[in-house]
Amino acid sequence: MPHDPPLGQPPSVTRTATIRHLGRVLIANRGEIARRVIATCRRLGIETVAVCSDADASAPFVREADLAVGLPGDAAADTYLRRDLIVAAARQASADAVHPGYGFLSENADFARAVTDAGLTWIGPEPDSIAAMGSKVRAKELMRAAGVPVLGGDGDAVLDASDYPVLVKASAGGGGRGMRIVREPAELESALAAARAEAESAFGDPTVFVEPYLDRARHVEVQVLADRHGTCWVLGERDCSIQRRHQKIVEETPAPGITDELRAALHSAAGDAAKAIGYVGAGTVEFLVDRSGRLYFLEMNTRLQVEHPVTECVTGLDLVGWQLRIAEGARLAPEPPTPQGHAIEVRLYAEDPTDDWRPQTGVIRALDVPGVDVRFGVPVGTGHGLRLDLGVEAGDSIGVHYDPMLAKLIAWAPTRAEATRRLASGLRRARIHGVTTNRDLLVRILTDSEFAAGGVHTGLLAERLAEWSPPLLDQDQRARAAVAAALAQATAAQAAARVQSRIPSGWRALASQPRRVRFGAGDTDVAVAYSTDRDRFVVHEPTGVVVHDVGPDRVTLTHEGVRETYSVASYPDGLVDVDGPHGSVTLTRRPRFADPADQGTTPGSLLAPMPGVVARIHVEPGEQVAAGAPVMTLEAMKMQHEIRAPIDGVLAEISTRQGAQVDSGTILAVVDPDPDNSAVAQEDPT
Repeated sequence: MPHDPPLGQPPSVTRTATIRHLGRVLIANRGEIARRVIATCRRLGIETVAVCSDADASAPFVREADLAVGLPGDAAADTYLRRDLIVAAARQASADAVHPGYGFLSENADFARAVTDAGLTWIGPEPDSIAAMGSKVRAKELMRAAGVPVLGGDGDAVLDASDYPVLVKASAGGGGRGMRIVREPAELESALAAARAEAESAFGDPTVFVEPYLDRARHVEVQVLADRHGTCWVLGERDCSIQRRHQKIVEETPAPGITDELRAALHSAAGDAAKAIGYVGAGTVEFLVDRSGRLYFLEMNTRLQVEHPVTECVTGLDLVGWQLRIAEGARLAPEPPTPQGHAIEVRLYAEDPTDDWRPQTGVIRALDVPGVDVRFGVPVGTGHGLRLDLGVEAGDSIGVHYDPMLAKLIAWAPTRAEATRRLASGLRRARIHGVTTNRDLLVRILTDSEFAAGGVHTGLLAERLAEWSPPLLDQDQRARAAVAAALAQATAAQAAARVQSRIPSGWRALASQPRRVRFGAGDTDVAVAYSTDRDRFVVHEPTGVVVHDVGPDRVTLTHEGVRETYSVASYPDGLVDVDGPHGSVTLTRRPRFADPADQGTTPGSLLAPMPGVVARIHVEPGEQVAAGAPVMTLEAMKMQHEIRAPIDGVLAEISTRQGAQVDSGTILAVVDPDPDNSAVAQEDPT
């Protein structure tokens, strides 16, 4: 398989008289993509400059860059979306080019112009191309004129009842932000308002439009790469149909189950789209494919995609490296490399799929995936393997200001079945502690029979969410993990006691009375009872567990004749992370006696499910509210989350204000039960 040539004068690349030399590149982004660009720049001998908000001052991408310039503030609007500050930072650090990554200002034509007006090289398409595709409404007009199939008609057409369901979409951005499905005409006005607010916050542009919504369609996109000399490579398609809240979480190439005719039509349409706007650099043309196999242009992302690693794996190309070469004036070879094998990627998010995808915050205690062959690059040597691109490391904090994606894990293998199995195995064995993530959900998706058969569509995750949401460990497996935690902690305590008392002997000579320990595991408790008999532990609860070996951080048990080994990490605050053969669980050691000071909140209280900013308050004190009605909207990690009334009643109190920053668990408002509501009035007050 061909791999990328070094920067310079490779045989397959010729230089023009307008060659530029990139010596120092500023990365106008953060997190995982900033680290990805830094990795390629380092391989090519190019210096890097990071820009960082106050919240990111000690982030891994800042530590890894050669230079860094601070952007005062935390919010994206004050930092990574300030093109004037970023251009000034590039000048301050003597950079000669800017790489925008994805998100933030990567598809902002005014930013691209500001970069070039400052005498810097823009690593991306021409500003006019960005502008042409930056408005999804205008982009559809251009594509229709170029003969590319487009979904929907006039963007200003008046809708009637027969047009539903429809999709409200932000014109200036993507990533699921500013998008709402509307199934009934009565829902349209509120959906438009919510989408506009989210689009304004995420992209600085509240413009939205409406298009037909296709149930059970597939989301298939095509990677293109074009130089400044008229050559445009079409590098294959990716299926991105597994989505939550209109944002992709599983991507793969080639797209499973599509015909050769459809694949050829997708590639041809993508090439036509790129040529229609004189595209230069890496970009992606996105399509919907309906149940009958008809394709429709959705949009063009005039930047690198989050899911670009799967294309890199099957082609052997470094797309970031080619972005840099094309910016320098390099010429592509006449034909692209032939893809080999299958690659599949999952996005690991700090979020709780069982709680309306609430983003999670906290300190990452561990983030390790055994068996990874390479970070931020294509596995070499064996030809296939496991790749990890991650934005955080153990010890880093996940805050409220930015996207909650932690990492991307990518598997590349000769077949789809092998790649999927390798990826699921890597995820299952990963040590990820400190915040709730979507890891278990991703494993269930990858091991599902319908997914394995290639039966993917954009509604599949919503249809199967209840089935895919339970944790990987069942109650019995969590109980054995709790045994491992209890015995590891007991061993550590005995070792500490021996040191403190300077008693050389170890175990008791006589059997001890059973000791009971209780752990919280999610929304349930797990009880463990054990005793010591001479030189061994005896487990009384749960039954059927035989102890084989115990250490303070590693325990081996036998259950029904099968030996299982667990790693255990205990923390002073009572948290215990246990990793075993069936998956991972975080346990909370319960106190022996309940604390009488512990009290619940007032019934009807609305608590902040995460740290965030109060974006809107929908009702006033004294107003009637129905259970499930939105009371206020909280904004966190660039997404908006509705806080709904837990019961029917009257809004008695609002304890915050619009624009206020609140912590997780803060009481936002209180709803008093409505005395006229018989269901509430008949509740037992105890």
